[in-house]
Amino acid sequence: MQEPDDFLRAVEAALFVAETPLSPAELRLHVGEAGDLAAALADLSAHYAGRGINLVERGGRWHFQTAADLAHILRREKDETRKLSRAAMETLAIIAYHEPVSRAEVEAIRGVQVAKGTLDVLMEAGWVRPAGRREVPGRPLIYATTNEFLSHFGLSSRRDLPGVDDLRAAGLLDPVDLALEGLGAQSVLENDEEEA
Repeated sequence: MQEPDDFLRAVEAALFVAETPLSPAELRLHVGEAGDLAAALADLSAHYAGRGINLVERGGRWHFQTAADLAHILRREKDETRKLSRAAMETLAIIAYHEPVSRAEVEAIRGVQVAKGTLDVLMEAGWVRPAGRREVPGRPLIYATTNEFLSHFGLSSRRDLPGVDDLRAAGLLDPVDLALEGLGAQSVLENDEEEA
């Protein structure tokens, strides 16, 4: 096995001590411009694959994390997990699939008003952040997901979110929606039969 060069070792050390995931630009501030950063990250990622810790990229940022199959042995105390309400889950899904999106747009898609605390809970969890203001009258605040959202759900980017066919195949679509969709198809067939 070949000894790693100084640049590779510097990248590894910077990632190891980082408190938060680092973008390539942030890594460059620590290790300089001397080496091939993309190659170093690929080498380190391959080196740590299948080990107790893995080097992963989430949302364009790199960090070490415990291998998923070993995470259970490192828990010393049980984290108290707060289950999100259905409204919060729906709001999170709308923001993830339609970002950047305003509160009014979330309400229009959901068909009901968003409770004041719903967005606060999602921002407290670190999954949603304000992403600026829409350039329309009233300049409403718009929201987007964060890198913590990607990391928590094991996504490299928003492109990895499941599509409608994936959700239907997994049985995750609301049975009422599926029934209404079936009725819509049935009424089309009935109309065709009446016209014939």
